[in-house]
Amino acid sequence: MPVHTPLRTPRILLLSLVATASLLGGCGSFDSASTRIANVVTPYKVDVVQGNFVSREQVEALQPGMGRQQVREILGSPLVSSLFHADRWEYVFTLQRPGVERQTRKLTVYFKGDVLERHEGDEMPSESEFVASLGKRSGTRKAPSLEATPEQLAKFPAPSRKADDDAAPTAPVRASYPPLEPAAR
Repeated sequence: MPVHTPLRTPRILLLSLVATASLLGGCGSFDSASTRIANVVTPYKVDVVQGNFVSREQVEALQPGMGRQQVREILGSPLVSSLFHADRWEYVFTLQRPGVERQTRKLTVYFKGDVLERHEGDEMPSESEFVASLGKRSGTRKAPSLEATPEQLAKFPAPSRKADDDAAPTAPVRASYPPLEPAAR
């Protein structure tokens, strides 16, 4: 059986206090180190795009008297079309990006029967303005030029014409398909 001397008990108590204090001190420095690392490393934040982007050029293409299908071909399918308001289509576009103010644009198209009567809504940006606004976050991107200059076109030779191209076009060969239903007897 070990015998505890009076000197040994305070020494163990002192060592346990020092160990506890160093562990608690280490936790505090670990916490500040993890906070510093968390401030440096940030998670990727996704751009959130909802709805239909409608450009100024698309709105300018709308003319009263167009049919619903023509409007759908120009603007796409509406984000909201209600059973209670069948004469109205809503086009809403929202773009939310980290560090940039949320962009929201709305356009309402009104029909009388199946014919476009009028449209109203926010002023829409042109396609090039919208593309340029997307590049503002990085600051280094530039909207690409959508037209080639004559100097750029001169780099590509014109295709050569063959003698066959000058001949009159031939009539297309008519395809023959089997009947869908058997012949009646």
